[in-house]
Amino acid sequence: MSKIFDAHSHFMPQGVAEHTAFFKQHWSDSDRQLQTMDTLGIDKALLLYPTSDAHLNMGGWGKVCEVYNAQIAQVVQGHQDRFIGAGILPADAPQEFASEMNRCLDLGLKAITLGSSYNGVYLDDENFFPVYELAQKDNIPIHVHPQIINPIGEERVKDPLLTPVLEYVFDVSMTIGKMMMEEVFLKFPDVKFIFAHYGGVIPFVKERFDNTYQMLRRRNFVKDLEQLPSDYFKNLYFDVSGSRSAASLLCALEVVDAKHLVFGSDFPANQDIAGSIDVIRQSDLPEDHIESILSGNSRFIFG
Repeated sequence: MSKIFDAHSHFMPQGVAEHTAFFKQHWSDSDRQLQTMDTLGIDKALLLYPTSDAHLNMGGWGKVCEVYNAQIAQVVQGHQDRFIGAGILPADAPQEFASEMNRCLDLGLKAITLGSSYNGVYLDDENFFPVYELAQKDNIPIHVHPQIINPIGEERVKDPLLTPVLEYVFDVSMTIGKMMMEEVFLKFPDVKFIFAHYGGVIPFVKERFDNTYQMLRRRNFVKDLEQLPSDYFKNLYFDVSGSRSAASLLCALEVVDAKHLVFGSDFPANQDIAGSIDVIRQSDLPEDHIESILSGNSRFIFG
């Protein structure tokens, strides 16, 4: 079996981490990450921005992007055989999205990572369309990570446990829904979107999406989407984000096939990466499906 490709791991460069409330410890240690990868048979990892409050403490997104993208590129350049870097964009300056995206590519970064929302603005917003256009033209994968700053519902419930468990993943689901309703997936059919945490609650509400959509269409309460919501979902990619639930894996496979699931450790947040790997390896899936999820799909996406 091929070595594992981790499509959801985190590294927070020290120049950004020191300006955050949560990410100062254990998130800037590439040696520890490499040791963990070696122990678990992971030979490549995609490094993602976990979303943070750094932009609130560094004078805006421009400075965060300047520091983060340059420093993550340095880490990747030092370990080109092990790490792939995903750049970030200045959420408060959409007019600079394209130029910063090109800077990311010039730095050697191979993907873009977006938060599921930015202060209530979701990824269906037309400001993101130039990003999708460039991603489609140059075959640049886009990973969508939960937004931890002002996710959906936080204005009503802000709780140290409930917010990360519920509101973060609901924010991912909402951005998928809004992108579908605004025809993003129709307009940019070749963009490889990877959504974290199995797409949030999408696997659990797939049938409700289809049934409710059909009911509302009969009464002309919702616009014609040209196909069922589930037909859009099955073309997306989901990562497992460190899940150790066999039931969640099977539920996700009712939405997408095995070619659209990718392993992700959620390092260093996940403390049992071996368990996340075992739940896939010990499943009843065919061996080629297991291989695809743990390695093959990510190697296809990231070339």
